[in-house]
Amino acid sequence: MAHIFIGIGSSIDRDENIRQGVLLLKTHFPDLQLSRVFESEAVGFDGGNFYNLVAEFNSELSVQAVIAILKAIEIQLGRPLKAIKYAPRTLDLDLLLYDQKVDASYDLPRAEITKNAFVLQPLAELAPTLQHPILAISYQQLWAEYPKHTQKLWEVVRPIF
Repeated sequence: MAHIFIGIGSSIDRDENIRQGVLLLKTHFPDLQLSRVFESEAVGFDGGNFYNLVAEFNSELSVQAVIAILKAIEIQLGRPLKAIKYAPRTLDLDLLLYDQKVDASYDLPRAEITKNAFVLQPLAELAPTLQHPILAISYQQLWAEYPKHTQKLWEVVRPIF
């Protein structure tokens, strides 16, 4: 059974798309656990703010099968099949970690983990003592050392779920 973490983000109809995305994820991964939801500015392009969180679950599915489910949910919630990388999103589901697997062809572990506060902070919240498979440093330590002045990030305090 693989221990899996995914990043969830939305900048279009954020509350509804995050809510629906989580409901659809739970149909495939019933043990889904969620971090708090954070709001951040768009990174890499000018656009509206994003809501982001990280989900954790276990699955017997392969990396390819998990990615296929994530893509199908994105498409079901209105994301174009050939979406532009740096653009507003109805829903973005990114595989961050699949156990401690290191595989460049799947971007595992996902490079965004150490680059973006909106990925690292919620991941550190869910798995503070888990170590990054390449850096061998806990996510709690990575977050403690992150240059927080580089990206604005704040908790969404009103309920979404």
